[in-house]
Amino acid sequence: MKEFEKNSVEDLQKMLADKRESLRSFRFGGAGSRSRNTQEGRMLRKSIARLLTELNSRSIAQ
Repeated sequence: MKEFEKNSVEDLQKMLADKRESLRSFRFGGAGSRSRNTQEGRMLRKSIARLLTELNSRSIAQ
């Protein structure tokens, strides 16, 4: 979370869009394969939640 506090709102929104795109490609890219890293999806979801939390706390603070 401390790394997100340094960034601007525009940077956080760009990072959020990149993470969401990565999660989408993770979900649909390996649909037929069984040998994929399941931890990657979990970590992407957690980082998306952290970004959303930081964005929401900034909007409440304003």
